[in-house]
Amino acid sequence: MSTTFRIGEFATRTGRSIHALRWYEAQGLMPGVIRDSGNRRVYSELHLSWVDLIHRLRRTGMSIAQIREYAASVKQGNTTLARRREILSAHRTRVKAKIEEWAQALELIDHKIDFYGQWLATGRRPKTLPGMKTQKQHKRRRTS
Repeated sequence: MSTTFRIGEFATRTGRSIHALRWYEAQGLMPGVIRDSGNRRVYSELHLSWVDLIHRLRRTGMSIAQIREYAASVKQGNTTLARRREILSAHRTRVKAKIEEWAQALELIDHKIDFYGQWLATGRRPKTLPGMKTQKQHKRRRTS
């Protein structure tokens, strides 16, 4: 038999507030929460994974509506496997684009740090740093 948790222990295990966990359930983000004879929520190990997934999807920019759609498709069973894959694949594409955008931003920040380092070392403002790309150059590189 799998381990079960009442909401207080589950909140402690997940690092989420009781209020947040109730909200997840009310929003349809976490399927399969059952109630005991006293109408108290009973969570399982599987729900720990759901909370982690919800957290990671939100941190990577998935909307509550999209998570709700994904969770609803899980509740519908194996007939929605293709739809679940589509939802996650589309999100992955968005995440990869965001990572590329952040990588470009990080590259510019690194160049600016080097720029100021040279300025401090020489006492003179450098003209430009080799290898700095404009946004247009980055876009051309991605499309080619």
